[in-house]
Amino acid sequence: MRHAHRITLLAGMMALALTAVAAGNSANKYPALGPLPTPPIPKDNPNTPEKVALGKKLFWDNRLSGDGSMPCVSCHLPTLGWGDGGQISRGYPGTKHWRNSQTVLNSAYYNKLFWEGSVTSLEAQAPSAAEGAVAGNGDPAMMEMRLRFLPEYVAEFRKVFGSEWPRMNDAYRAIAAYERTIVSDAKQVPFDRYAMGDKKALSDTQKRGLALFQGKANCIACHNGPLVSNQQFYATGVPDHPQFKDDALGQITHRWEWYQKGIPEKDYRGATDDAGLYYVTKNPKDIGKWRVPSLRELKYTAPYMHNGLLATLDEVVDFYDKGGGAGPNKTPLLKPLKLSPAEKKDLVAFLEALSMDQPLVHDEPKLPGEYRPLSAAQ
Repeated sequence: MRHAHRITLLAGMMALALTAVAAGNSANKYPALGPLPTPPIPKDNPNTPEKVALGKKLFWDNRLSGDGSMPCVSCHLPTLGWGDGGQISRGYPGTKHWRNSQTVLNSAYYNKLFWEGSVTSLEAQAPSAAEGAVAGNGDPAMMEMRLRFLPEYVAEFRKVFGSEWPRMNDAYRAIAAYERTIVSDAKQVPFDRYAMGDKKALSDTQKRGLALFQGKANCIACHNGPLVSNQQFYATGVPDHPQFKDDALGQITHRWEWYQKGIPEKDYRGATDDAGLYYVTKNPKDIGKWRVPSLRELKYTAPYMHNGLLATLDEVVDFYDKGGGAGPNKTPLLKPLKLSPAEKKDLVAFLEALSMDQPLVHDEPKLPGEYRPLSAAQ
């Protein structure tokens, strides 16, 4: 069986190599596309079935937010591609977010989380979301106490972590373990089947799109490797979301966020757009830069870009065909592509082939006890 699997992988690699030759060999410069490996598991947070089951409950549990209205799943719904389906994330009541709610599909493979890459693990991402003032706005002591009042959770935390009482740090570790199960299944992804040797897995249109992806369109320069992302940061000139000019609450929240991240007053008072990586580095050369997202599961994760401004893959391809937009620090990698209408169609067809045949959906778990958030009682 192992020998047969090796032959299958070699056949797939040969097929991709031939496609790269047809594309002008540009794909040879970058990490090869291919099926995702087993998700990396940190040694200090090994996955177990019991931990994953606990993490799934906590992912759905509205007790892990300030007023009970913002559990993880409120912004990452399985039926909406594990995002929220809107341009801009809803934000905690009384605030207005300014970014698209990224899908958590395949987040197990990222070494930088959030659009500006501000954390480097799922274990660190969970508290940033649950406790972030514009996200969950939960007080960790209060959230922990809510869990401690439930005998079912007390027993589960004791079994999984060996602790006498639930602890928020362990809750975040359980959520991270669960999120590492929200990954693409290579057997259901047409491109992955093709890469593993099934020459019929891609249509002729999709094969032409793959050649464009690795050649004329040069998508491979940023979207490479099994994740179809090099996880680097680039400015591409995505237009500002109208919210910055038209929505007072959005402006207030955004400028408050600039202030919280240590941006000088002269900058945050006049802020008109999202600065991206600059929040993390404070380097003006990083204004407008965003982490390259994975292109996997695009069929189910619209809208696109950090502010959800592009609604369809056709719009995304048109945007890059024009060489991106205007803005500071724009990457020189982007140039007008001059794709024909037929080539655009082929490229979109290939991008769709990076998604599973059916969306990945998890059933809602049964949660311990009964909990009515404050907002529902009013």
